[in-house]
Amino acid sequence: MAAYTLEARLALAITIAEEAGQMIREAREQQNFAQRLKDGMELVTDVDVAVDQRISQRLEEHFPGEARLSEELSPEQALYHPAEQLWVVDPIDGTVNFAQGQRHVAVSIGWIEQGVGKVGVVHAPFLNETFSAAQGLGAYCNQRPIQPSGAETLASTLVGTGFPYDKQARKALLPRFEAVLTHCQDIRRNGAAALDICDIACGRLDAYYETVSPWDFVAGWVIAREAGARVGHLVEVPEGIPADLFPEQLLVTAPGVYDAMATLLASADR
Repeated sequence: MAAYTLEARLALAITIAEEAGQMIREAREQQNFAQRLKDGMELVTDVDVAVDQRISQRLEEHFPGEARLSEELSPEQALYHPAEQLWVVDPIDGTVNFAQGQRHVAVSIGWIEQGVGKVGVVHAPFLNETFSAAQGLGAYCNQRPIQPSGAETLASTLVGTGFPYDKQARKALLPRFEAVLTHCQDIRRNGAAALDICDIACGRLDAYYETVSPWDFVAGWVIAREAGARVGHLVEVPEGIPADLFPEQLLVTAPGVYDAMATLLASADR
């Protein structure tokens, strides 16, 4: 197998993500896909599976033998036994948005080497935007450099978040939600975590917090970090799990408000 530079990996990931985005656009135009609930709660469509298979096939063509973790086809055990080289894929982040005709839908492709996220691509086919980054190479939207906002106070902080499918689990999040509404500028819930994180990277949002799955955040995490945002967790990362794969209680912010947001959210839990 040829040795790929980070630039080459990034370029191929962009190409694959944009191919997947074209599949998603065509599927919405044709409106002939089936829907079902996974575990009785989470929406999955035929398109999620078809796009995941296409991305998996394309990655195997270029990077044979490299492990893949995706929402539709791979077990979550990769979180606890990560491969040295691991592609982390969400074929459609924002499946409900996709099915409902909303625009906040994304293909998310990230690459981790020895536990460190090094390549991230988030392509939004209905917004005509491709966010991309590789370690040490900066972050971009449609090939233009991006950076987070200069927010420095909670009062000026526009916050993004999301909620779990389990309605009982939502109740525990209400104190944080109230704290944010009380102390911050306002809150947004767009329904696609990868795009929320990219919105931090380019300054459209100032802070984002949520517990998600690895495939929801890995690519965006690389993009936000390379753009100059601060990324972290509101809980200790368990020993043996790479921080760049651990999806619990994420906090991603403009650099000037990270500490204040972390303090606000922690105090709401008491």
